[in-house]
Amino acid sequence: MNKPLLSFAISHLFVFIAAAQPPAPDKNKVLDMLQEQQYEAAINYLQPAIGIDSSNTQALRLLSYAYYMSEDIFKAQHCFLKLHSLEPDNITANHYLASIYYNRDPDLSMSFLARLIRLQPTNANYYRGLGEQLSRAKMKDSALQYLSQAYMLTPGDFKNTVAWAETLIDIKDYAKADSLLEIGLTRDSMNASLLKSRIRSAYDAKDYKSIPVYGERLISQQELSLSVLTKIVLGYYNLQQYENCVRICEYMLSMELQVEAVYYYEAKALAKLKQYEKSNQLLEICLGKAISPNGEMYYFSLGENYEAVKQYKKAVASYDTAFYLYKSPIALYNCGRIYEVELKNEPLARKYYTQYLAFAKPIEADEKKAYAYVKERWGKKKLKK
Repeated sequence: MNKPLLSFAISHLFVFIAAAQPPAPDKNKVLDMLQEQQYEAAINYLQPAIGIDSSNTQALRLLSYAYYMSEDIFKAQHCFLKLHSLEPDNITANHYLASIYYNRDPDLSMSFLARLIRLQPTNANYYRGLGEQLSRAKMKDSALQYLSQAYMLTPGDFKNTVAWAETLIDIKDYAKADSLLEIGLTRDSMNASLLKSRIRSAYDAKDYKSIPVYGERLISQQELSLSVLTKIVLGYYNLQQYENCVRICEYMLSMELQVEAVYYYEAKALAKLKQYEKSNQLLEICLGKAISPNGEMYYFSLGENYEAVKQYKKAVASYDTAFYLYKSPIALYNCGRIYEVELKNEPLARKYYTQYLAFAKPIEADEKKAYAYVKERWGKKKLKK
């Protein structure tokens, strides 16, 4: 090919490539999409630009955020890591990676938070985040340094107050925790987070007399935290204020916190009030909730496993418990069968088979066959011999 033709071909090739490339993404257009929560549209708009130029940090940052907001965390993580590799000190990348790894990989999250503190040393949120991670890792002394710094930077942020106070409660420094929380409560006496921490501090310190005033403020806001409400109930119980204990339990039940412990605490309080019949009714409910509907299946599976490894007495114990809790006649049959066939103990086999015949109402073909055998071999006529 001669030079003029070659030059012509190359020039047209560049024209073709330029025409094939999509235009650079319009930042304002993407921001409008994100503002309108059109995350899928933003992703579709940005992906071609990233495909052409994966080092476009602005497009990568917007795409990462769009993935994050659309709850596609895996793709968001991938994009933020790419952005971080291009710009290790990128605030956005470090911020969201610290959040993504907060529960999944605390050590990695802490490394991003430490970098953010270096990049923005006056941002209290990063000190609090790192302090909370250190506290979870049982590194309380280090945690307190960061949490106190977060509080000093932004004392008006109640999240900083609570985070510092919670770690102080962990190390049983109740006086200092209470002092911090009371400062916050003088500014907002109904703040739920402050009240919950104050109740926890009082409960852990066995300062039961302090619980009601804070507890009643929470209940007036229709508090639903089972853990906090339980502490309020037990506070009243330890103060021997059983009527209030019953009242809070009834409140919890009315808010559909119908768990075993609530019925139990109310039953205990009613017993103290000598209302034994009602207490027993609630204890019956407790028993019903304590015994899992799947428990019978678990005990039968245990029995089968013990039989398989020839641990016959443990197998009998499992079947025996299944009958005791769930009244399943086939459990008695299994006990009798083991004593008859495996342990060669006719008196105990007879005991279980006799009970089985008294309770059994066979429906399935296999059980009808087993019932017929037991009745023939171990029925009343045979027992008289």
